[in-house]
Amino acid sequence: MNGKRAQKKRIKETGANLPRSVKALWEARAGGTRGPKPTLTAEEIAQAAIAVADGEGLDAVSMQRIAREVKVTTMALYRYFASKDELVDRMIELAGGPVRRWEGAPAKWRERLSQWAHECAAIYGRHMWFLQAATARRRVMGPNELEWLDAALGALSAAGLNGAEQMNAFLVLIGHVRSHAEFSAGAAKDISPELWASITTELVQKHRDRYGALRGAIESGAFAARRGDSFAFGLECILEGIEALAVRKRRSSHKRSSC
Repeated sequence: MNGKRAQKKRIKETGANLPRSVKALWEARAGGTRGPKPTLTAEEIAQAAIAVADGEGLDAVSMQRIAREVKVTTMALYRYFASKDELVDRMIELAGGPVRRWEGAPAKWRERLSQWAHECAAIYGRHMWFLQAATARRRVMGPNELEWLDAALGALSAAGLNGAEQMNAFLVLIGHVRSHAEFSAGAAKDISPELWASITTELVQKHRDRYGALRGAIESGAFAARRGDSFAFGLECILEGIEALAVRKRRSSHKRSSC
């Protein structure tokens, strides 16, 4: 059985009560489902929408706008996607792409997780709309997104964490990635980070007694770090915390087995 047929069979077997939007994403339709043979694919339409979002932001993506981009009527576009949400779901899938599978011994879990975080952050960096799209609403992940989750949990499992701990650690990790993406997106608007730091430093110096800790941090280089350094620092703290937890678990397990 080929890949597409197997995928459709799994969708059918998991239940007919799946929302239409989930079926549309997981069945990976080649084109529309009604009317004449389509001249476009859903992926081609989603790629056009990604190009619009990359250039103008997610708010610029509408069914009418994308219909114009791919040179079909808006009604024709609804043969492929029942709503903008369905279209955005497919955009997330394509922009994120499949995860790279990291090989290596379980002892390399930290290296694998670090690479995962950097490559995940790169997606948010390439597509400034991705953060808004991924966090705007609760939704079922697509095949590619679940692969990213699966890869992270695989590394966390190799670290020695149980299922609940893996998910909690993942949420901390993806929160760090998204926080960095949000900060980077904000830095691209209005005043530059350099100007912000300069103005804030001047204000703190004028009110030295009110912001003693902040003044001390600035004087010792708080604003000198690059955003990339901040991401790496935060990631290192998270990985250190995960490793400390894993070590405590191993020691506790060893004590119980020695009793």
